Amino acid sequence: MRTAAIQLRKFVATIFVVAVACCSCMKWESGVSEEFQSSSSGLFIVCEGMFQFGNASLSYYDPAARRVENELFYRANAMRLGDVAQSATIYNDLCWITVNNSHVIFAIDPSTFREVGRIVGLTSPRYIHFVSGEKAYVTQIWDNRILIVNPRTYAVTGYIECPNMEVESGSTEQMVQVGDYLYVVCWSYQNRLLKIDTRTDCVVDELTVGIQPNSIVCDSKGRLWVVTDGGYRGSVYGEEAPSLLCINIDNGRFEIERRFQLRMGSRASELQIDGRGERLYWLADDVWSMSIDDVQLPVRPFIESRATIYYGLSVSPVNGDVYVADAIDHQQAGMIYRYSGDGILLDKFYVGITPGAFCWR
Repeated sequence: MRTAAIQLRKFVATIFVVAVACCSCMKWESGVSEEFQSSSSGLFIVCEGMFQFGNASLSYYDPAARRVENELFYRANAMRLGDVAQSATIYNDLCWITVNNSHVIFAIDPSTFREVGRIVGLTSPRYIHFVSGEKAYVTQIWDNRILIVNPRTYAVTGYIECPNMEVESGSTEQMVQVGDYLYVVCWSYQNRLLKIDTRTDCVVDELTVGIQPNSIVCDSKGRLWVVTDGGYRGSVYGEEAPSLLCINIDNGRFEIERRFQLRMGSRASELQIDGRGERLYWLADDVWSMSIDDVQLPVRPFIESRATIYYGLSVSPVNGDVYVADAIDHQQAGMIYRYSGDGILLDKFYVGITPGAFCWR
């Protein structure tokens, strides 16, 4: 979820979530369910909706047929998805959807879109990462803990307390696992990358990377890449130019290998990597792309902005097509643009309000 402040792109007024958590309960509206049978491969699009409107939604796109179905969760389950859907992840033949202001994670069948279980009692879940069939981590906003859950029982079984992080400003975001270690970016009013031993559930190291790291990927050479958004003008935490960083974690190292400074105020976010782990993509007003071996930033964007709000990004792991989510104005149905790896527009289609995250099946 995103803020009205442009630089806080993944959060719309969650600064109030602790204050309203006790009084803003999602009313699960009932309706009439429909029967679905999705294609064996496709793209889930998670649409946040509007903060405190309870109009988050889920769409599904079949690239081969160029067909999109909208409001799938509601149509399949006869109830709304909730308030501010954040992300989706496929694991063990289930699609897990975090809905942060409804404090819930849904598990659905990716073929029928029917709910099969849910994890409740969360502060404000952002992302879920699966270590095994019986252990997963959940990052949160405004909580200094990463929750440990059991996907089989849908129960919270413990937590990892993040060091040097206040509850009121606590924030952990995207995660990447390499071997036994999980790397977590600490985003809102934070500047660190945490290293967690998944065998002990303990933070074993941390690295300062810059103001508000929001996304992370691992390349084909085993290096981490992180994008920071740099904060925003007037923030009590400060503002600096966003950065793209390459981090060496080889043989126990945990150090910045390369740092690329992006344009001041360019709202950097949504770092992605192609299926080969060789080419990076990210948003900074426009869509940018470069090889993991490049020693300088590209001069021109991969896709220029349409003077609107590019809000989400994904790259097909199969053919390298690039999908860009356009939030337009955060109040009407958003648009998805599909480009080839050469930047040629192949398709476009409407989805729900504020599309922000993708998940490949």
